[in-house]
Amino acid sequence: MMNSPRLMVTIGLILMLLGIILPFLMLIHILESTFFLNFFSWGASVGGLFLGVIGVATWVRTRRE
Repeated sequence: MMNSPRLMVTIGLILMLLGIILPFLMLIHILESTFFLNFFSWGASVGGLFLGVIGVATWVRTRRE
């Protein structure tokens, strides 16, 4: 399932957007800022970044062959 570079980039993009949207919602007081939500937001952002970079690297490697 995770062999598709396009899927990895898409999931990474979704996680990065989640890592941006959640802190914004906490900033404007729609969501309550809790330790778990802060940590989850940070983890989604970092995980999305890593997954996106790995997906792009895999995509470039497969396109060169």
